[in-house]
Amino acid sequence: MSKVYIFGHQRPDTDAVTAAITLSYLENQLGMDSEPRVLGTVNDETKYVLDHFNVKEPKYLNDVRLQLKDIKYHKNMMLNGNSTVKATYDYLVENGITGLPIVGDDNKYLGIVTLKDLAREIISGDFNKLDTSYENILNTLDGEEVLKFDDSIKGDLLVASYNKETFKKDVDLSSDNILLVGDRHTIHEYAIESKIKLLIVTGSKEITKENIELAKKNKVNIIKTNLDTFSASKLIGLSNKVKNILHRESITFKESDFYDDFVEETKKLKHNNYPIVNSSDKCLGLIRVTDIVEKDNKKVILVDHQEAEQSAPGLEEAEIVGIVDHHKIGNISTKSPINFRNMAVGSSNTIIYQLYKENNIKVPNDIAGLMISGILSDTLILQSPTTTDLDRETVNELAKLLKIDYEKYAIEMFKAGTSLKGKTYDEVINTDLKIFTSGDTKFAVAQVFTLDIDEINKDIDNYLKALEENNTKLGCKFTMLAFTDVIKNGSYVIYTEEAKDILAAGYKKADFKQMTYIDGLASRKKQMVPVILSELE
Repeated sequence: MSKVYIFGHQRPDTDAVTAAITLSYLENQLGMDSEPRVLGTVNDETKYVLDHFNVKEPKYLNDVRLQLKDIKYHKNMMLNGNSTVKATYDYLVENGITGLPIVGDDNKYLGIVTLKDLAREIISGDFNKLDTSYENILNTLDGEEVLKFDDSIKGDLLVASYNKETFKKDVDLSSDNILLVGDRHTIHEYAIESKIKLLIVTGSKEITKENIELAKKNKVNIIKTNLDTFSASKLIGLSNKVKNILHRESITFKESDFYDDFVEETKKLKHNNYPIVNSSDKCLGLIRVTDIVEKDNKKVILVDHQEAEQSAPGLEEAEIVGIVDHHKIGNISTKSPINFRNMAVGSSNTIIYQLYKENNIKVPNDIAGLMISGILSDTLILQSPTTTDLDRETVNELAKLLKIDYEKYAIEMFKAGTSLKGKTYDEVINTDLKIFTSGDTKFAVAQVFTLDIDEINKDIDNYLKALEENNTKLGCKFTMLAFTDVIKNGSYVIYTEEAKDILAAGYKKADFKQMTYIDGLASRKKQMVPVILSELE
């Protein structure tokens, strides 16, 4: 199985982040190649936890949409631009393809060549010009090296078809000429004395010792071939470097490009072959529209959520292979059976701890620290109405393993996380905000834990203004924000105007005002969202 990404919801809290890490560690111990990720900015409380237990913050995951790197394209399918036209044609035929990326010595993308380009070159190319190498000509003509002074061979091609007197009289030779000739020693001598670039002797005929010595003196390159002059003259044009016939302007894609965008673009272009390059314009291979059958969709495990709206963008294109959550069953469906664990407990980490025990996997201290932090955070130090006996039992076992006073540790954790100093109103509102739907109604419920409600009261008008603006930005009908006092175990509620009647009816308070205090209101999952859903339904 390819790499599996494990992540919580888009607005990661301590339970979501730590659950991704603790579950990933477990899955890797069981043989999976997994990696924990986060879908948003890690809050101050979670940063405190990660620093306290010396655990690295997971990398950010932007989305799980299908990308070209998830498609089985033809990796490393390319040819160096110094290859011959013939070698390129042979490569295309052998691999059953109609186009091929051409690269430089460092795999830098130069362009693409197709069978049509090769046919055009063979039929209507400039047959009198060669720009290639000695080795290319040798290989194309299946020749034999006689003398070699230059790697690069560039010049005008001639075939000695006249008799020797006419040829010497009418044809002026120079260092810009490449001559094809049979066993005509007088013409050999004339060509060598003229210091031509290359002499190609066809029919594997002999070259006199005198002419060989003269060629050495004049540094004239010589090749012999078994081919007759007619056959050699037909083939030699195919020894040209393929980079000389490239489309300089061609469409390329990157591995990071999205599959859907690629398909839409190819519909407009109507080509079949597209080079894949990296950010440095180095070629990685070739993707063919007609070959796209195997797709390795990203594999994911969701923790602490199962609502599509709260998850990674592009989730519908990913393969969900597991879910571990302690919330209500959401709206996510899967194409095949998965490992699904949903329990009515106070924290996702409580469930994950049970998975460790079931699989007989030892819990390292840093993982134990993350687990207990996630549980204490989500259950408000075991005071939330969502807290179960299993949560309490798990915390006690983990505290014993860590040899810590969990209440003392939790207060320090909440202190680190509840400070609003330096944060904008929008940042406070979005610290832990989740979006829900009921029928056609989309709404948001945000929760902020605090130890200093007086500071919030001073700025309440600014919070209300920011809440309305954020609600509009999210496209929600209304938003509720609960400032939860960790010590008092209750919440002060503010809301956008559309929510007033719903909250008043739900909490049975006729005179429901901004910053109404509701004693014992601490759980979004059990005491906020269900109340709103009940009224909407």
